[in-house]
Amino acid sequence: MPVDKKQPIPSVWTRPQRRKREQPALSPEQIVSAAVRLLDEEGIDALSMRNLGTRLNAGAASLYSHVANKDELIELVVDEVYGEIEVPEAGARADWRSAVGDCAHGLRTAILRHPWMASVLGGVGMSYLGPNMMRISEAMLDVFQKAGFPADEVDHAVTTLTAYVIGMTTSEAAWLTMLARSGNDEREWMERLWPAAEEAAQDHPQLREQYASLRGKDPREMRDDKFAYGLQTVLDGLAGRIVRMSE
Repeated sequence: MPVDKKQPIPSVWTRPQRRKREQPALSPEQIVSAAVRLLDEEGIDALSMRNLGTRLNAGAASLYSHVANKDELIELVVDEVYGEIEVPEAGARADWRSAVGDCAHGLRTAILRHPWMASVLGGVGMSYLGPNMMRISEAMLDVFQKAGFPADEVDHAVTTLTAYVIGMTTSEAAWLTMLARSGNDEREWMERLWPAAEEAAQDHPQLREQYASLRGKDPREMRDDKFAYGLQTVLDGLAGRIVRMSE
């Protein structure tokens, strides 16, 4: 499809809305909902306008009346997933850690519920212009500002938190995707992996000790604990910034 010279940046959020001469057979909500289901069931490699059209029993024209291409479709489904995240309000300055922590856990939960998200987040063009992402960003900026961060640091604080969550969760999503493809349960897979891991660690005493302490633990609980530890460390660092600025 040729590039619209009136559109400064290619994105579903910057493209001028087309005039509809007649009511399309499909709504944007139907298209996005079906795309999310396709991605959840078959993964990112299965997403194409043709496959989506087949699922919806619709021709390409019905899709292109709302979405110019696959890139725009991905922008829409990513924002749809962001819509699952709730951002609580920080009623008082002391509540900011709880509010930020809840949002961080919400983002992690959304990505792990839709593991394909991890493979597209870094390449989604104008995802921050989507209505749900704008809602989250506005709320997070408000929370950090009420926490005591100056205006020129609020965005840095939000970016730092988001980078931690996405960085940790991307690895988790890749791991869960591999497990899903293998058809193995996480606990069973880990039990099968331990002997090889322990054998490989024979010449590394620190690793041997660590593996011995982890053997038999629930791998999901270990992932939760690691995420919570890192999140609290990030929040401790941000809290330290507030203290130092107030001195």
